[in-house]
Amino acid sequence: MRVALYARVSSEVQEARGTIGSQVEALRRRLSEVGHEVVSEFLDEGYSGARLNRPGLDALRDAAEAGRFEELWCLTPDRLARSYAYQILVLDELARCGVQVRFLDAPPIADDPQAKLLVQVQGVIAEYERAKITERHRRGKLFRARAGEIVYWRVPFGYRRVPRGAGGPSHLEIYEPEAVVVRRIFDDYVSGGCSVREIARRLYQAGVPTWSGHEVWTTSTLSGMLRNPGYMGKSVYNRHESVPASRPGPRSFLQRPRPREEWIEVPVPAIVNEDLFLAAQRVSRDNSQFSRRRAIPGSWLLRYMVTCGRCGIKMGCQRTPTSRGGYNLYYLCHYRDALRAGGPERRCAEAATRANELDALVWDEVRTVLLQPEVLLSGERELVAHAAVPDDQLLAEQLERLRRRLEQVEAERRRLIDVYQAGLVDLADVQRREAEIDNRRRQLEHQRDALVAERHDLASKTRLRQRVGTFAERVRHNMDRLGFEERQRLLRLLIDEVRVTGCQVDIRLRIPLDELPPAPAPTTPRGPRRKPSPAVSTDMRLRSLGEYR
Repeated sequence: MRVALYARVSSEVQEARGTIGSQVEALRRRLSEVGHEVVSEFLDEGYSGARLNRPGLDALRDAAEAGRFEELWCLTPDRLARSYAYQILVLDELARCGVQVRFLDAPPIADDPQAKLLVQVQGVIAEYERAKITERHRRGKLFRARAGEIVYWRVPFGYRRVPRGAGGPSHLEIYEPEAVVVRRIFDDYVSGGCSVREIARRLYQAGVPTWSGHEVWTTSTLSGMLRNPGYMGKSVYNRHESVPASRPGPRSFLQRPRPREEWIEVPVPAIVNEDLFLAAQRVSRDNSQFSRRRAIPGSWLLRYMVTCGRCGIKMGCQRTPTSRGGYNLYYLCHYRDALRAGGPERRCAEAATRANELDALVWDEVRTVLLQPEVLLSGERELVAHAAVPDDQLLAEQLERLRRRLEQVEAERRRLIDVYQAGLVDLADVQRREAEIDNRRRQLEHQRDALVAERHDLASKTRLRQRVGTFAERVRHNMDRLGFEERQRLLRLLIDEVRVTGCQVDIRLRIPLDELPPAPAPTTPRGPRRKPSPAVSTDMRLRSLGEYR
């Protein structure tokens, strides 16, 4: 009789250990005993039994339909499929093709009803065991991740995974030869102004291989690295969940993002600082917003900076042909389209705005402000007026007084110990007075730390004022030599938004100083008006938009 055999292992670890070889050896030995001829062997190494799209199983079904063998041998029913429904599907298909299925530890199904019942029961039990193992594995990984342990095996480029052992739980260590490449990628993207494709080209020219040893870096790999929060020390686990695919296809399960509150943050060693990582996210967002695709060079100076005063959303750019063969450029609200607005009753009634007129108006106003550098510092002076900042000399004197008081407290502690050693006071009195001394010392140290932080903040603000003054002075001497692209870059640095409501234009500038974390954006029935920008330092924001020359 012409016989085929089928064997399967479900994981790469089992494949590496060669456990599929033991299945094949046992099947061959049994078939040699009964004297059957093995015409085909179908193997699936590293494929789960919960799916049907397996290369070996597909080849087996095609060969059965072609009549190449009369009998199929398999070790156990769960090797054929883990799901009982899949087992019945495959068995019925093979039966229609005239192929009898035999298992190593069971009699032929067609000859014994009890054997058929046994196979069915084994299929149900195999499906139950798979569900139980999957659930235990999932809960165990969640528990270890919440405890701060690394539970995934494929680690990001720049790290090496240290498995669990006598030294402690599994964790990541920085692999410095690759970490240098990661820092270079972030620096080129933020400070160098390089695109992702340019970075990939530079890495190829420098002969830097990928994690898997390939010579060429793909743009998707680099984009994923620039968005990976693990590089700033905050690796995230449990971001996605596997759900069954709603449509038939090559993938039985799809990845769906989980709600943010279900994410598990696992601390890892940081390769880049948080400011550089946030600056990279800002560059990525700006590149997406200000992409030059489908944009006419030299047009729409305020592209993606104009906001509709009625709807609170960004206005788009439109080019309308004229009767003379030319074009008129406009800024218009997207909600002028009733379909985008969500219905005719929500359609925006704001008229389109001439782009050349609005561009000229805003540039003249900003130019007037930049020719008066003191205006750029008016916002900072307004903050100082509401919250007076002490003088640096005054802070130094207060710190000196606190230092002397701390020395007095320490001297008092030493005198108390000397008195106790002389036998003049008992232990209970010493403990009570020592607790009072410790309480005073903690209060003084807290005041000292607050003054040190305030002094650092004052020095930082002083440096920022000097930097803003230098920036304004440089702009004054180069205003008239700026081309269109330089003007656009300068406006994107200084303008928060241009809000147009009818004939009224509201220009909202931002002074290039460090910002506090933004408040949540106000919402409308249509959704959020605008996404708040992350808190990024002044240096990073200047470098992310390309420093003005």
